[in-house]
Amino acid sequence: MSKVTEKIAALLHEAGETHHQVYRIVDGEDPDWASRYADWLLNLSELPDLLGRPPVRSELVFRLVGLDKEYAAANPDEPWPDYYATRLVEHFT
Repeated sequence: MSKVTEKIAALLHEAGETHHQVYRIVDGEDPDWASRYADWLLNLSELPDLLGRPPVRSELVFRLVGLDKEYAAANPDEPWPDYYATRLVEHFT
């Protein structure tokens, strides 16, 4: 995994931790989670700089939802932040 991918994986992990803290009362359950992750990633993290440009928010939300479905179907041994980061870098760079 490249340094950029590692950093994006760390940001995704941080977004997940932040989300679970905010939604702790419902054990992280949030049907609109991808929108909240995208907002955080675009506005409160280094993701745009790491990708070389800010992704369009709706495209990022779409990719996050798609990656969630892919990850669930594939059930890989790889942690979800690593899986997502690799594919986001491939898609957006």
